[in-house]
Amino acid sequence: MDLFNHVSAQVAQLGDSLKESVPLEVRYCLGAGAAIAGIYFYRKYIEGGQFRKDHVKMDGKVVIITGANTGIGKETALDLARRNAKIYLACRDYDRCEAARQEIIEKTGNTKVYNRHLDLMTLKSVREFAEQFLKEEEKLDVLINNAGVLFLPHSITEDGCEVHMHVNHLSHFLLSHLLLEHLKKAPQGRIVNVSSVGYSMAKIDKDDLHLEKSFAKFKAYGNSKLAQILTTQRFAKELQGTNVTVYSLHPGAIQTEIGRNMNIPKIIQWILMPPMHFLFGKSLKSGAQTTIRCAVDPDLATVSGKYFSDCEIVTEKQLKWQAKDEEISEFIWEESLRLAKIPSDFVYGKKYQ
Repeated sequence: MDLFNHVSAQVAQLGDSLKESVPLEVRYCLGAGAAIAGIYFYRKYIEGGQFRKDHVKMDGKVVIITGANTGIGKETALDLARRNAKIYLACRDYDRCEAARQEIIEKTGNTKVYNRHLDLMTLKSVREFAEQFLKEEEKLDVLINNAGVLFLPHSITEDGCEVHMHVNHLSHFLLSHLLLEHLKKAPQGRIVNVSSVGYSMAKIDKDDLHLEKSFAKFKAYGNSKLAQILTTQRFAKELQGTNVTVYSLHPGAIQTEIGRNMNIPKIIQWILMPPMHFLFGKSLKSGAQTTIRCAVDPDLATVSGKYFSDCEIVTEKQLKWQAKDEEISEFIWEESLRLAKIPSDFVYGKKYQ
């Protein structure tokens, strides 16, 4: 204790001497510099992992990105356009998609960017989009299932599916099946499912998949994102022995338009959201990094079925129990096949053991 007191006294004495010898202005500057450095490194931490392989190009590769007129879908399109990919922006709103297309062309100089209509609220639109694409292209290198909805009220689509499950999962599930043969024609086809850590809020009830008995917006969202992860795992098994790989991912906490349906007064959003985003949210560019890695990185050519976050694979141990529930996985796969009307004799590739 005497030693502790002695050291404390020496430190206090040193602090007093520094106060006397260092001008106040210098101390202010040092304090401000330390604060700025702290903020810089904190933001670097929040932004998370970055995909650094800017040298990897995508000349001759064809990419589809759903929901690419805004948010991380648009940021992904900008990055892949700079890599010289041929990109189809698949969006519901033609005018907004066209504005995004023009901006991407202007910023990247890549004119091989196309605006195509796709309304994920209806399987009819998914089939029409796929039919048109198959006529336009001979192959597909990357399908990025990016579009999503959140905070919608409970409703059942015309195809008999709860709206979050339909838009976030079922339509993308069907699209992946419809375009699979074109993905097989590419040297190394990829399906990238933009999911979310929100899957940890999921609780899928086999007797109430469409939440007609017990609806909650976060639960509906979480269920749809869990369905993406579980079917990604199953797709990977079904596609063993083919050249097609499948990935799911969490992009991070990002302020995008997916939260536009939140029932919060605008004035509260304007006051609270900026500081909350600064403290906990990634930029759009950082939010797109994990998607970009899954779509681009040559090192992932033999990796399939994995869930990624911050540009890294989330290990089996790190996965929440929901993503390891084999009974629910089988249920979701079979129900998705039924709802999407996938033929029972659909051919994936070499069957897994």
